[in-house]
Order: sequence, then C-alpha cells, then structure tokens
Amino acid sequence: MKELLPLLFKISLAIFMAGSLLEMGLRLNLQDAFRGLRSFRFVAYTLVWSFVLVPALAYGITLVVPLEPPYAIGLLLLGMAPCAPFVPGLVDKAKGDLGFTAAFMLLASVGTVVFMPLTVPLLTEGLSASPWAIAKPLLLVVLLPMAIGMIIRRQADAIASKMLPFVKKLAGIAGLLWAVLCLIIYGKALLGVAGSFAVASELVFFGIIFFGVYWLGFGLPYEQKIVLSIGVTTRNLGACLTPLLSVPDMDQRATLMIVLALPIMVIVSLLGVKLLRPAGGTEAAGKV
Repeated sequence: MKELLPLLFKISLAIFMAGSLLEMGLRLNLQDAFRGLRSFRFVAYTLVWSFVLVPALAYGITLVVPLEPPYAIGLLLLGMAPCAPFVPGLVDKAKGDLGFTAAFMLLASVGTVVFMPLTVPLLTEGLSASPWAIAKPLLLVVLLPMAIGMIIRRQADAIASKMLPFVKKLAGIAGLLWAVLCLIIYGKALLGVAGSFAVASELVFFGIIFFGVYWLGFGLPYEQKIVLSIGVTTRNLGACLTPLLSVPDMDQRATLMIVLALPIMVIVSLLGVKLLRPAGGTEAAGKV
C-alpha cells in the first residue's frame, strides 16, 4: 500500500494536469488570445512578472526567512510556474477580461516549459535533475494537451464543445483524487509545518504578488490588471511538482511546500478579488 499511494499520486496528478490543460485548449479562442498578445504592455508585464520578478521574490524570501532547505526548494519551484488551470473561473468571478486571460494562459504555459528546465538547475541547490528530465514531462502534460485542445477547437468547434464536459469531469475527478491522496500522504506532515516559517513565507509570497502586480500594473484597465494579478498569483502546482518527481528520494518537505500552496494561493486570490473589485462589478471585455 505504501508503494501504491505514491504511484496513484503521480498518475492522478498527471491526469489532472493533462486534463486541465486539454480543457484549457478546448476553451481557448485564438482570436481572443491574439487580441491580448497584441498588447505590448500586457505581454511585457506578463513575462516580466512571471519569469523575472516572481522567481526573484521567491529567491529573496529564501535568503531572508530561515527556511529549511527542502521548504526553500519548494518555494523556489513555486516561483517558476505561474497560472493554475482554474484561472478562468477566478477571473470570471472578478469580472476580468477573459480574452486577455486566454493570452495570459498561453504565454504562461509556453514560458513555463521553456523557463523551468533552464532555471531549476541554477536556482535550486540539491535538485540535480537535468534540463531535459524537467522539460520532457512538462512538454507531455502541459504543452501537448493544450496544443491538442487548441487544434481541435480551431478545426472542429462542434467536437470541442462535445468533449468539454467529459474532459472537465475527468480532470475534476483526478484533481479530487489527487487532493485526497495529498491529505493521506502528507496529512500528518502538514501539522508539523507551523513552526517552520513555511506558512508565513507563502502568505508573504502570494500577498506581495497579488497586490504588487495589481498596484504596479500602470496603464492597464482593471479588467486586465486583475487577470495579471490572478494569473501570476496562482501557480501551476503540477508543473512545480514535476522536477521533484524526477528526482529519486527527494525530501517530502519540498513536495509538502508545494501542496501547502494550494489553499493559500486560492484564499489570497479570493480575498484580493473581494478587496479590489469595483463596487457593482464591471463587464468582462472578452469571452473565451
């Protein structure tokens, strides 16, 4: 049983990631995405925050906060993979621009696959996986499913619409199974993080990202700034875990740090949306 649970953990995570990214591709309207990609300011903010400032913030926190090395590795990995698959739901709740959300998710997914294999070996001491060992699973469970979904959506819109409910349900079941396995495998360990600065460092990390991205989004309207805030704050946990799964006998506290991020980033995002959303809401400028 002890050997079966980690295997189920990996399988459910892979299905959840691939299913979520396939769903994203099936929903992604390239015309909407191109509208966002034509905004130089939006693209520049997305790339700089996602792949320069947030990784630098994670690294800075590990220098200031006395985190144990496995927790520090987990935080650094969190800094390298923006955009959770459930971003469109949060953006819709915040009345953000869903067209720019499509552009953000496309940039974040491609950027993660390119960025992580190059930076993980440089920034994370003790994580000796080769760039290809990191890139290969990212290509298989991030970029490939999304590309397949986008092709189906573009070539056969009716088929994409019929596939969506099934893919969404499959990804949801896999995600629920993964969450249950997280509790079973790491439940006791989660109780021991209180005195490790892990929770405090993640609260600071996600809080700075959400409000920093929004307040420094000069020149962007609310509908685009909130897309950036939510997209950059939420992390692709599957992509964060991928380098750890490729290293045998990795300290489970690094994985625990990433698992712990799920409730924290969701809570910070929901509270941030509640605080920043204009009174009466605003209409989303695009639909996916």
